[in-house]
Amino acid sequence: MTTKPLPILALCLTVPLMLHGCVAGAVVGAGAAVVGGAAKVTGAAVGAGFDAVTTSDEETRAKREREQRAWEREQRRCEQRQKRGKDC
Repeated sequence: MTTKPLPILALCLTVPLMLHGCVAGAVVGAGAAVVGGAAKVTGAAVGAGFDAVTTSDEETRAKREREQRAWEREQRRCEQRQKRGKDC
């Protein structure tokens, strides 16, 4: 059985060309992934900076509750001092 050299030669010449396209596609894909990742990081940094200078509703509520507890604690202490005959 004899093999024809032309199909084997054609295969040997086209496979490297196809692989070259795959390598180029992989490089372009990796570059796009890096750019996309950088955009996400930049967006995250901008979002973190925005969060640092703004106050959320939850943070405002928590601060108000802390202040309310501190005021109530001071009122209780004042009442206890008054019961002992001392000024607030």
